[in-house]
Amino acid sequence: MKDIVEYMRSKNLICKTLKEIKPKEVGSRKRITIYLGVDLKGYFCIVMVLSKKSRVLRKEVAELIELHKKIELYHHAKITKKYIHIQAPLCSHAKAMFEENLWKVWL
Repeated sequence: MKDIVEYMRSKNLICKTLKEIKPKEVGSRKRITIYLGVDLKGYFCIVMVLSKKSRVLRKEVAELIELHKKIELYHHAKITKKYIHIQAPLCSHAKAMFEENLWKVWL
């Protein structure tokens, strides 16, 4: 968790609170690390960390967006700031799909 906090600080994103959410809590079997926090302005933000060896494709982006919606329902809150830190090759169509849905992509 310390690594992601340092990375977020380097990207000028500081959260008052930050807690890890297990994907099993929201009914997902994905191997992803999810953090839910509240930034200094009081908005909920979600940070997903995805590390894998194979390329991230559009199909997986759709699954991650659905996972975000499940987390909103699980916590009964609107998550306005969405960030994803990807440690894998990223398809250009997948990156465009993230940006269409107002996600900030960190590579």
